[in-house]
Amino acid sequence: MTILLLTVLIVTEIAFLIAELARLSEKREWNKKRLLADLIELAAFGVMLLLPDMDLTFRLMGVCFLLLFRLGFAGIRYLAGRKHTKPKSKAGKIVSLLLSVILFVFALTPAFLFKNYKGRPLTGQYTPVTCAAILTDNARTETFEQDGSTREVPVHLFYPAEADGNADHSLPLVIFSHGAFGWYQSNLSAYEELASNGYVVASIEHPYHSLFTQDTTGKLITVDGQFMQNAMTLGSSEAGEAEREEAYKIECEWIELRIADMNFAVDTLKAAAQSQDFSAWTFTEGDKEQFETAARLTNTDTIGLMGHSLGGATAVTVGRREDISAVIDIDGTMLGEQIDFADGKFVINEDPYPTPLLEIENEKAHFDAIEAEKIGYVYANNVVQKNADNAYQTYFVGAGHMNFTDLPLISPFLAETLGTGEIEPEQCTDTLNKLILDFYDCYLKGQGEFSVQDHY
Repeated sequence: MTILLLTVLIVTEIAFLIAELARLSEKREWNKKRLLADLIELAAFGVMLLLPDMDLTFRLMGVCFLLLFRLGFAGIRYLAGRKHTKPKSKAGKIVSLLLSVILFVFALTPAFLFKNYKGRPLTGQYTPVTCAAILTDNARTETFEQDGSTREVPVHLFYPAEADGNADHSLPLVIFSHGAFGWYQSNLSAYEELASNGYVVASIEHPYHSLFTQDTTGKLITVDGQFMQNAMTLGSSEAGEAEREEAYKIECEWIELRIADMNFAVDTLKAAAQSQDFSAWTFTEGDKEQFETAARLTNTDTIGLMGHSLGGATAVTVGRREDISAVIDIDGTMLGEQIDFADGKFVINEDPYPTPLLEIENEKAHFDAIEAEKIGYVYANNVVQKNADNAYQTYFVGAGHMNFTDLPLISPFLAETLGTGEIEPEQCTDTLNKLILDFYDCYLKGQGEFSVQDHY
């Protein structure tokens, strides 16, 4: 529909230019017709808003403002120039067309980059609602700043709107950690699917590892440039010993920070659910009441962890806690299980993994891990799987790393740039979310038996 809208606007401009090039119009007459053309374009845009995939969200708000501005400017120019009798030059008419096309393309760029994503169909009986807060960890100093400020962990809750007093402390808690330079909505469809089926989901953010977030003062915190550069270049089974050892040191810093964030979130959410103590929380207006409601619903005796990529690695290591009931690693290398680097190889934690674990991989990563093992590369995920008391593993045929987020449904262009496969995005997301729900239903709610295919 975006291409159709751009085509309509450009065709209108070309038709207007052809009509004007065929005659020698005075400026006042040209201004009058320019006003009419702008009115036609705005009317065409209004009609197209009735079509599917067209609405006044951020995707099309820019072109709406542009068309309104052009119409207003054309009206002022017409009223101010009614006495202009000089001919309008052909060069001026051509420049007007080219400028219009450039402005239209620029204004429609968000619509080309992003789809009109409205979520996936939910299978549960509840309507998800959300609220947000920021937790302040006074025990830690923010290492990305030099002002002595304390570490902050934003938390976004998703829970069933219709849950009532009969559900007091009965809904399992699931905590999600996003990937490198991700954001809290990376797997929004999964949170909403869980919430619709009677879960409380907390998606936490890791400031300076997140693409963007805010602190308690309202300051915008963007991803740290050095972290982003390292995350895009480190980590290869084909790298030399020196490179792998350097990567290990850097990755240890990442995972230690994230593990501390998730541990703090687990402890703080448990305390809030048990005592309604929100002293470490900073709320936006109205969200405190919602958090109190969600805390009253939450059963902190059944906690699940999950994450994508680096967030999955975080969930796995924190999942060794005795108070965690189930863990899902979505396409993440288990960096927290790499406890040393010696003799050119990673030393992996050999302690039995005590918590039910579901590992989901993309196709290439799955077979790369098998090949890497054959040449002597010690892969943490394989060691954890081998030593786990109760672990499952599967991979998605044709999936790339970003297929395990909602990004391909939101922005196919950006997702493909970061790494997707040939799998159909809606199919991948729905299958992934069903696996997540089935796994947690089994291990957090005690419903049914969980099984997983070798691949999907």
